[in-house]
Amino acid sequence: MQEDGTTLKTVVPKKEQVDQKWYVIDANRQILGRLACQIAVLLRGKHKPQFTPHLDIGDYVIVINADKLIISGRKAMHKQYGRYSGYPGGLNMNNYNRVMHTYPDRILKHAVKGMLPKNRLGRKIYKKLKVYAGPDHPHKAQKPEVFSLN
Repeated sequence: MQEDGTTLKTVVPKKEQVDQKWYVIDANRQILGRLACQIAVLLRGKHKPQFTPHLDIGDYVIVINADKLIISGRKAMHKQYGRYSGYPGGLNMNNYNRVMHTYPDRILKHAVKGMLPKNRLGRKIYKKLKVYAGPDHPHKAQKPEVFSLN
């Protein structure tokens, strides 16, 4: 209640009221973890005043130049990424350098996915992330805005 006796109402936005934008982020010379954190906030919609934890009100994010990400320290040699085929002995482990050389987009996708909710909503939000190794992307028709990281 407010001082004058009136009550405040919580407004839950409807799907039609949510304005989802498209953003382009250039990953050139960006630190992996800090970039992934900013992307997770945009995807989730936490930067918007009408943020609601159980709704998907976040924006679409296009990341270009994912092959130019940087990490600090000795992580390039020691950080491991695993894939499991489902068969006995089917665990494939690769270090950061090898994965970055063959699939540079998977590094950033893996980092962002770990920062999203582990449920149906998280899987839905994750689909709004588009990562490309080079400077070009096929989403020109969406008229994305350039998002500057500070």
